[in-house]
Amino acid sequence: MNEELSMVARAPLEGLLIVSAEQAVAAPLATCRLADAGARVIKIERPEGDSARGYDRVADGMSSYFAWGNRGKESLVLDYKQAQDAALLEKLLSRADVFVQNIAPGALARAGFGSSDLRKRYPRLITCDISGYGTDNPGSDLKAYDLLVQCESGLVSISGAPGHPGRIGVSICDIGAGMNAAIGIFAALAQRERTGLGSSISISLFDGAADWMSVPYVFERYGGGAPGPTGLRHPSIAPYGSFETRDGKQVVISVQNDREWVRFSREFLGQSELGQDPRFCDNVARVENREALDALISTRFTVLSTEEVLRLLDASNTAYGQVRSVADLVKHPSLRTWPMQTAVKDGLELIAPPVRTEWDTGRFRPAPSLGQHTDAIRREFSE
Repeated sequence: MNEELSMVARAPLEGLLIVSAEQAVAAPLATCRLADAGARVIKIERPEGDSARGYDRVADGMSSYFAWGNRGKESLVLDYKQAQDAALLEKLLSRADVFVQNIAPGALARAGFGSSDLRKRYPRLITCDISGYGTDNPGSDLKAYDLLVQCESGLVSISGAPGHPGRIGVSICDIGAGMNAAIGIFAALAQRERTGLGSSISISLFDGAADWMSVPYVFERYGGGAPGPTGLRHPSIAPYGSFETRDGKQVVISVQNDREWVRFSREFLGQSELGQDPRFCDNVARVENREALDALISTRFTVLSTEEVLRLLDASNTAYGQVRSVADLVKHPSLRTWPMQTAVKDGLELIAPPVRTEWDTGRFRPAPSLGQHTDAIRREFSE
């Protein structure tokens, strides 16, 4: 970024104070997005630290989860059950714009820091409570770790291969809750600009996962049953799945409409008549005759090398993606990374933020060590 642009494009949340009693993934990821947008984020940790600090040590001795979700924050060790620390938390919240928490349900309310109480004391404060299943239903007391929510929401039942349901390979319910929280907070900040008042936001991992299950839900309630695991095939679009080339590589193709199917039949399969074949003439027919359709396509794939397949797919303007490994991702030509300094000299190269902005800096601020800013924050807020 050039100097002139960096002077004009100030980060939009510069000057805002976010206080977060957070742990694990969901809330830290939400406040990380706020920190990326320029906010000052004070992360409150227990004396033993955020549990995510101990998940692994692969990021230059730091947990990969912690490095990802806590860059650019300040770490304050605080025990709100102690009178002196409770008074410090009160001072922080009296100046805060947003308070985020995802600790045990009801714990902060019992200590006098519940959202409803805080908003009475500080009408401009935006509060965001993140839980597993919400706070007003029979499932509210269930412990909510990511895989458990994947199971409870039915996500696992439609993932994996036929006969072998599987976990989605990243902490998708945590990630979704963090993104939903960030969206809610940005909306509440916009609302406060109009009204001068804060808002209470409630996010649950289960609500986010259930929202993503809307299509299977509609199929289950109104369409005769939800699809089960389909592996690398789409349950309701065909052809949309993985096929193996002559040299053993997997390539996923996607044909989204009848026009694309006609061209694919002509230019990739070399069988123009299939474009009008009643078995394949529209998507509903193609799905009903998927086995015959996939057999035709597989036959074509098995006589072509990967290079030949990709060339023909490009020529026919067919959408495709190669089934790559994480090792392939590291070398992917579209992958963007930014550096983040750590205690190790060379630091880390982490994946860059997915939202590209005019206030991008091209590098991440460091993730804090446990209690790194405790003394400074105590001095600042003792006045």
